[in-house]
Amino acid sequence: MSGTDLSHRNHVGGLFRAHYPWLCARLRRHLGASASVEDIAVDTFVQLLESPNLTPIREPRALLTTIARRRVYELWRRGNLERQHLEQLLKAGPAGGPSPEDLFRLTQSLNNLDRTLERLPSKVRATFLLSRVDGLTYPQIAAELGISQRSVSAYMTRSQALCVQHSVNQPLTRRSA
Repeated sequence: MSGTDLSHRNHVGGLFRAHYPWLCARLRRHLGASASVEDIAVDTFVQLLESPNLTPIREPRALLTTIARRRVYELWRRGNLERQHLEQLLKAGPAGGPSPEDLFRLTQSLNNLDRTLERLPSKVRATFLLSRVDGLTYPQIAAELGISQRSVSAYMTRSQALCVQHSVNQPLTRRSA
């Protein structure tokens, strides 16, 4: 571990000690007594810790708020996607709908995919979700995340490769008739 890495970790650790309670309180005002408040706050600091940018942070609360807001949006997007999927299943009705076993396997598969996507860096994951879930174009994603369109393209290639790897590793199950 280099001295720069250690100083960055120490700096982020100091920010955590100084601002974690404040960030949790801020998130609680917006999300209520949700159990995900502390998870989002911790994820915010983890993302900051993983950031390669080692420049001093002049306005830590503004940065923490921005990162936490993005994490909340990802949580909401995931919830919306799950609700949309469940609505589609309910519309299909029992005759055309999947069996409870198929629903269980599908839920497991979605959870596995979510864990797979969590392995991606936050900007790569956000790029993928903005494209696939929100349907944004590459220029819109670039503007939203403050990155170049070339980065959007590279991030999409990286995330799609991980999804292909994920699908190859998923066992194919068939319903017995």
